[in-house]
Amino acid sequence: MGRITTSQLSWSVKGHQLLDTIEMAANDGTTVGLLGPNGSGKSTLLRLVAGLRRPDTGTIRYDDSSLDDLGRRVLARRLAVVEQDVSAHHHVSVRQVVELGRTPFRGRFDALTERDRRIVDAALDRTDITDKQHQSWHTLSGGEKQRTQLARALAQEPQEILLDEPTNHLDIRHQLELLDLLTSLDVTCVVALHDLNLAARYCDHIVVLNGGQVAAAGTPEAVLTPDLIQSVYGVNVLVDREHTTGALRITYLAATATRTTAARAAQPHAP
Repeated sequence: MGRITTSQLSWSVKGHQLLDTIEMAANDGTTVGLLGPNGSGKSTLLRLVAGLRRPDTGTIRYDDSSLDDLGRRVLARRLAVVEQDVSAHHHVSVRQVVELGRTPFRGRFDALTERDRRIVDAALDRTDITDKQHQSWHTLSGGEKQRTQLARALAQEPQEILLDEPTNHLDIRHQLELLDLLTSLDVTCVVALHDLNLAARYCDHIVVLNGGQVAAAGTPEAVLTPDLIQSVYGVNVLVDREHTTGALRITYLAATATRTTAARAAQPHAP
C-alpha cells in the first residue's frame, strides 16, 4: 500500500491564502505530477503532505491513517522527501549523505549493518553516483547533489516519495534517467515539475495548481490542453503526439499578451 490523499487542504501566512481547499489523490504505485507557474503552491503542498507544515484546514491521509496519527518515526520509515537546495555539513561525504536514508531503521548509536551497506551501495549505483561516494558533498555540482539526495531517498526503501523539482540542475540524460528510475519503482511518487513534456511522458496523473487552487486534475491527455495551458501559463501551444514514441507533445508557440499589455494596446494613441 502507498496511497496519499488530501481533502479540503488549506494553508495561509499572515492572512494570505497560499493553498485553498486542495483535493489530491496519489494512488498506490502511481506517479503524480504537480504542475503550475512559480508561486502556484507546489512546494507548499509538498511540505504540508510531508508533515513539515501544519495545514489550517483539511486532512492528509496515508492509506487509511491520518498524518496526525502517524508518529514521525513511522512516517520516516515509509516516506522519503527530496527537496530543492538541501544543504549538508561541509565535511560530510556523498556516501554519508546517502547513509542517512537508513537512519529511521537504526537505533541512535547503532552502526550500519551489512544489509544497510548493501542498500546504500544499490542506491548509489541506481543514481549513477557511486564514483563520487567518497567526495565531500560540497564539491559536487548541482546535478550530482540532486542525484545524491535521490539516492538517500532510495536508501529509505520508501512506499512514497515526494520530490520538489528533482530535474533542476540535471542535464538531459540524467533528467530522463531519473524519471525512468522513478516510474520503474514500485513506489507512489508525487513530483513537482516545470517541464510539461516530461510530465506528459512520465506521469500517470497530473494536478495543475494556479493561485493556490486546483485548476485541473486528471490524465495528461485530459489536463494538458491548449486552453488549460493558455489559461494557467499565458502561453499559446500546439498539443499533438510525437511521431516516434507516441508521447503527448507540447510545442510552445508564443506568450499571450498580459492584461497590462493588452490594455495599453487597446488605448487610442495620442494625436
